[in-house]
Amino acid sequence: MKFICSVFVFFLSAIAIARPADMDYPIGVAAMNEGGVFVADRNLHAVWKIQAGVAEVFFQGSKQFRTPLNAIRCLGFDKQGKLLAGDSSTREVYRFDETGKPVALTGGAIGIPMAIATDSKGDIYVADLEASQIYRIPADGGKAEAFVSVPAPRGLTIDQQDRLWIVSHGKDQILRVDPSRKIEVIVSGQPFQFPHCIVVGGDGTAFVSDGYGKCIWKWAGSAKPEKLPGSEALKNPVGLALRNGELLVADPHLKSIFSIPAGGGQLTKLH
Repeated sequence: MKFICSVFVFFLSAIAIARPADMDYPIGVAAMNEGGVFVADRNLHAVWKIQAGVAEVFFQGSKQFRTPLNAIRCLGFDKQGKLLAGDSSTREVYRFDETGKPVALTGGAIGIPMAIATDSKGDIYVADLEASQIYRIPADGGKAEAFVSVPAPRGLTIDQQDRLWIVSHGKDQILRVDPSRKIEVIVSGQPFQFPHCIVVGGDGTAFVSDGYGKCIWKWAGSAKPEKLPGSEALKNPVGLALRNGELLVADPHLKSIFSIPAGGGQLTKLH
């Protein structure tokens, strides 16, 4: 009888630690110029790491609501290159420590974190869809400060001048905020169908993922946004990152991560 119980407990333990073999609903992607590509998988409550063409689970959350990264939505990096993750189930932003453990930064002060970016000083900015706010978190964690109010922010990035570029679902879809909190309309009106994420290159060129538009948009200076050639093969581009002249795209409908040259071209599946 003891043997049967021991086997049963072992079986349950094996189920508890079992990790998925494939992505199910990748919605966020983050990458630095060197190192692996990290992917937020909403349905699997997991963070994946793609290294040398191989995808492995970096962190596996629980199916239980109100546990860390049960509802993971976005990824980013702090100034030291540590991975950050936003989670709406615990209303929190986490930083992964050296052991791969997520450490809470704000004490549950964020509602629905949709995007994360870090400025040159190390302060962390979070787009909160629920509160219609961009919050600023000190580099070491602590109280989240309401930095600027923006209607329904979804995407967020920071350029080399520490200006925030924001995807808003208000009347003007792309806004820019300087360090003094002055808001500037960059793309007026609503030319995109359902924009999600934004990244900006060193030359100021912006790229926006459009889920309903099934493409990536490119905006350079005063010209109107144009569809990035080759991106029309996507079905629901959501997550977006820029690395070494290529865009990395998370497409949950295709359950994959793709790369495409920032100038447009062949769409390549990473996983």
